[in-house]
Amino acid sequence: MSILVDTCIWSSGLRKRETSETIPLISELNKLLYYGHAMLTGMVRMEILSGLSVHKEFERVRAELQNFDDFPIETEDYETAASILTLCRSKGIQGSHTDFLLCALSQRHAMPIFTTDKDFTYFARHIKIKLHPIPS
Repeated sequence: MSILVDTCIWSSGLRKRETSETIPLISELNKLLYYGHAMLTGMVRMEILSGLSVHKEFERVRAELQNFDDFPIETEDYETAASILTLCRSKGIQGSHTDFLLCALSQRHAMPIFTTDKDFTYFARHIKIKLHPIPS
C-alpha cells in the first residue's frame, strides 16, 4: 500500500542526528522505503529543500531525494485541494497548500498520509482522509 509521506517525516529521516522522538518515525519511514510504499510529491520535495539554508546540506539532501520520483499530480488534484482548502477555511481551519494537496491525493488514490502535523486531524473531521499511524 502506498503512503503519502509529509515534509515533517522526510525531514526527520534526512537529518543526520536522531532523537528519542524521531527514532520511531525514522524506523517507520525506512520500513516504508524498503518496501517501496513511501510516496514523495514535488511540493513536499520543494518544502524539504527550501528549509535548508546551508548549501552543503541542500546538495546532500537534494542528491538523496533524486532517488525518488515525484508522485504524479493531475489538474483534478489541484482543484480538489482548492475545494478542501475552501471547506476547511469556512470551518475556521487553516493549513498550507501542500497539506491540502496531500489531502486531495489521499482522497483520490485512497492513500494514507504519514505525518506528525496535527492539522491533519482537524482536516479529517471534515473530509475523508486516512492517516498512517504514528509509531510510538
